[in-house]
Amino acid sequence: MSNKEWPLFEVFIRSKQGLNHKHVGSLRAADPDMAIENARDVYTRRSEGVSIWVVESKLITASDPKEADSLFEPADSKVYRHPTFYDVPDGISHM
Repeated sequence: MSNKEWPLFEVFIRSKQGLNHKHVGSLRAADPDMAIENARDVYTRRSEGVSIWVVESKLITASDPKEADSLFEPADSKVYRHPTFYDVPDGISHM
């Protein structure tokens, strides 16, 4: 298997100060184990990471940009998302 045939992996790193993983880039590797080792070498050279995730790019499902309007429709049209059915007690002015 040549390098051009290796699958593309997306790399996510969790930093020492972070609680979540963040996408840092992509790389090609023969398998997930090799992808983790390469991601460590490429994306955590300064020991800033505590966890690495690699996901084969073909396994990621993304939303269709053409459907963005309906997918990200403002919550204003969804009355069930607003607490308008509750009485706010007197003295609470910051709600």
